[in-house]
Amino acid sequence: MSLIVKKFGGSSVANAERVFNVANIITDEYKKGNDVIVVVSAQGDTTDDLIAKANEINPGRASKREMDMLLSAGEQISIALLAMAIEKLGCPVTSLLGWQAGFVTDSNHGIARIKRIESERLRAELSKRNIIIVAGFQGLNKYDDITTLGRGGSDTSAVAIAAALKADRCQIYTDVDGVYTTDPRKVKSAKKIDEITYDEMLELANLGAQVLNNRSVEMAKKYNVELEVLSSLENKPGTIVKEKVKMEKTLIKGVATDCNVTSISVVGLKDTPGVAFKLFNILAQKKINVDIILQSVGRDGTKDITFTVADNMHDEAIEALESNKDIFDYNKLSFDNNIAKVSIVGAGMESHPGVASKMFEALFDAGINIQMISTSEIKVSVLIEKKYAEKAQQAIHDKFII
Repeated sequence: MSLIVKKFGGSSVANAERVFNVANIITDEYKKGNDVIVVVSAQGDTTDDLIAKANEINPGRASKREMDMLLSAGEQISIALLAMAIEKLGCPVTSLLGWQAGFVTDSNHGIARIKRIESERLRAELSKRNIIIVAGFQGLNKYDDITTLGRGGSDTSAVAIAAALKADRCQIYTDVDGVYTTDPRKVKSAKKIDEITYDEMLELANLGAQVLNNRSVEMAKKYNVELEVLSSLENKPGTIVKEKVKMEKTLIKGVATDCNVTSISVVGLKDTPGVAFKLFNILAQKKINVDIILQSVGRDGTKDITFTVADNMHDEAIEALESNKDIFDYNKLSFDNNIAKVSIVGAGMESHPGVASKMFEALFDAGINIQMISTSEIKVSVLIEKKYAEKAQQAIHDKFII
């Protein structure tokens, strides 16, 4: 007998027909003699609808605590409906909210991180041979307040349970049948990947690929939880995410595009030691993640620093810098949210020179100008005008992946 953790996204349980489809997948696994824990997201566009309701009441100013109280309701609906479907199919089942399943988090509402899982309730339900349906995306802090883990947090919930209970398998079900070399909805020649390393998957997730949440991949790597990404709508093998893959490292594993990017330029900073530290320390204190950073060569005693943040952090970043201008003097702030980040990822880059040149050649051939560049051992990212995002994605994919 194995312990299987399965996670289903919102599109997989979007309506009654799909709820019963998921219920059949779960009960089929259970009838094989396996223990099954299921993590579920809110149905369809429920989270977006709840955000819209909040904006009808207090547009953009609702406290993060109350937003967590509101948004956690979406998963409560999903788990109850799915449990009802499983009951109808004749199998024993218990639905649990995040706190009932033992999720203890820190107190960063909206972006909480899991501190531990107190697994006694989960183990007790498994001992009764119950299927367990857990509300993903949520937990409880030390003040007994409900917290949420951020968008995609249900993936992290599933991996955390698999790690805590040492599950034999953690399966992430989506509306696609695995991880592709790029978004198959935008690039018809995209190919499904059979196996991918944690590091490659983490880079793709960080760079805009929406198949897996990046925090879930980080946790899977830390606790060596082997993941499988597969379709809830088609009965076929998916993509395995693990530490090592059998095949020889391919040059490029995938192309990712992220259009939710803003670049912020701080112009005319004094060219003195510590100014970059002060700037980015202020952003770090506000929990604002910074990606690509470009610093100009000093001139006339000043320098410029440009960096990128996610679109939804743009206002907070500008406000933090403006309200702390007395700490470091600058001439002006500017921003550009009409940009996209296009990236290539592959462990094979480490042993193949000329990868960046080949990527830049693809963009040159497509007539696309590069604004900023960032590289690591296994990825190259460029910033371009947003209107060229799909064209760049296609051109780069054609260049590397046949």
